[in-house]
This record gives sequence, C-alpha cells and structure tokens, in this order.
Amino acid sequence: MSCYKYWSKISEIAADLSKHEIGDLQKSSLDEIIPMLDAIEVIAHDQAIDFDSAKHILDDQKMNDALKLIRRFYVKVGTRLEAHNAHTILESADPRAKLESFHFYDRYVVLVGNEGHMANLTAGDRVVFIGGGPLPLTLILLHKFFGVKGTSIEMLPEIADLSRKVLAKLGLDSEITVVDGDETALSRLDYDAVMVAAFAEPKERVFRNVGDAVTRETKILYRTYSGMRAILYAPVSVDDLKGFEELELILPTGKVNNTSVMIRKCPEALVRSDAQDACANNPAAAGPSHR
Repeated sequence: MSCYKYWSKISEIAADLSKHEIGDLQKSSLDEIIPMLDAIEVIAHDQAIDFDSAKHILDDQKMNDALKLIRRFYVKVGTRLEAHNAHTILESADPRAKLESFHFYDRYVVLVGNEGHMANLTAGDRVVFIGGGPLPLTLILLHKFFGVKGTSIEMLPEIADLSRKVLAKLGLDSEITVVDGDETALSRLDYDAVMVAAFAEPKERVFRNVGDAVTRETKILYRTYSGMRAILYAPVSVDDLKGFEELELILPTGKVNNTSVMIRKCPEALVRSDAQDACANNPAAAGPSHR
C-alpha cells in the first residue's frame, strides 16, 4: 500500500507539535500526551506499508523537519512515561502492580522474551544494558523470564539514583545493579552479554566503545527502528556498526516498536586492518533498515 495516504497526516501531526515547546510537554498531563502518541503510532504500526514505501517517505527532504519534531516528541514522551512509572512505583504499596501498569509493559514482555531467546540467555548469565533509564524494565524482565543478573549503565546521576530506588522498592537490588557513566564502564564490568538501548547516543561512539571492550564471543544486542516505525526514531546506520557483523534479527509485530538485532565483533584481524569494512559492509551487517 502506498505511504502517500499518511503524507498529509504526518505533516498535520508535526504542525500540532510545533505549536508546543517540547519542554512544555513535560508540564502537560499524560491524558493530553498519550493521544498524540497514539496518533503517531497508528502510522508507525501500519503493516500495510512495506519497507520500500516507508523508505520513500522517511528519506524525503520535505519530511525532514516533520520527522525531527515527531522523533523529539517520541523520545520526550518515552522518557516522561518511564519516569512517571518509576515515581508511582516508589509511592505504591503494590509496586509490582504499578510496574505492570506501565504504558509499554506488555510490549516489553514480547520484546524482551524474543531477545532472551535469540541470545539464548540462561540463569546466571550477566547482562549489561547501556542506557537503562529510570525504569530498567528490560533487565527486570530478563531476570524474571531467564534468571539473569543485570547491570544498568546510566549517564545521568539523578536518573541512575531513581533507578536504584525503583529496584530496591521491587526487591531486585541484589539481582540488578546500576552504574553511573557511559558505555566505557564496560571495561570494569563482568558480563556475558551487552545490550544497547534504542535511545543510547551517539550511536557511532557507543558502538565503537563497545567494540573496544568486548570479545568476539560476547553476545551483543541492540534495538533499532525499521520500516514505518522509523518515523519514531532514526535507525542505526551501517556506519555505526563498523567492526561488527549481524547474526540475527527479529522484526516487530503488533504494537512492539523495536527491531531487535544480535551482532558480534568482527575478527581482530579485520577490525585492526584496512580490511575491517569487509566485515562491516557484509550485507548481513547492513541492518534491518535496509531490508
């Protein structure tokens, strides 16, 4: 189906968002914000829009400003929803119930279940998640489903502190820890697998530092956006993934937004030589946004 049916709708949504300062959305009630998010996700989740059609609209220069506004909104809303749920957990007599009330909870159940099986995670595995945020739901669910031990890396000290309080409230602080810093913290951690959050930025630096820290045997997973879902956030690029090769990916279904990709570090001989692009430019490493 042609993506042109959404051309004007995307412009309308962007025009509405332009009337608000993105910072003002932090002051708006969630009852006002969520319908705006829903309107965007209707487009993102339309399975009738094939990848070629989606690429046509997402690559169009006329859509560039609109996409910037929509993507900024999506990041702000996602962060706002996580922080809101984190605070409600801390205030609740039933924190588990509050956790499960998170707007995206059911989607994470599907997403994390798929990722754990793809990486063949088992009880006792140690997983580091780069960009854990205030609500480290991925690690919480990985522990619940697969019995893994988790470490969340978070750059902002106040967000890291909030995350620790949430884990303590849920009784998970002995199973999941939080480290202040960026991806370079990997050098002082023990792990069997590394996961890169969809919002971890800048991607090129993050993956370069991950590549410097891990071995070829390390399981690495990252999240990106493909097809029409890339309206929500810019996909990981081929250039970001230099020095890695793709092993497997899982495309999203239903209301799940992320494509999950498993990669590994290229052989040292390729990474350290001028031939490294032979690995990075392997068609399998081109990433789901090219499919």
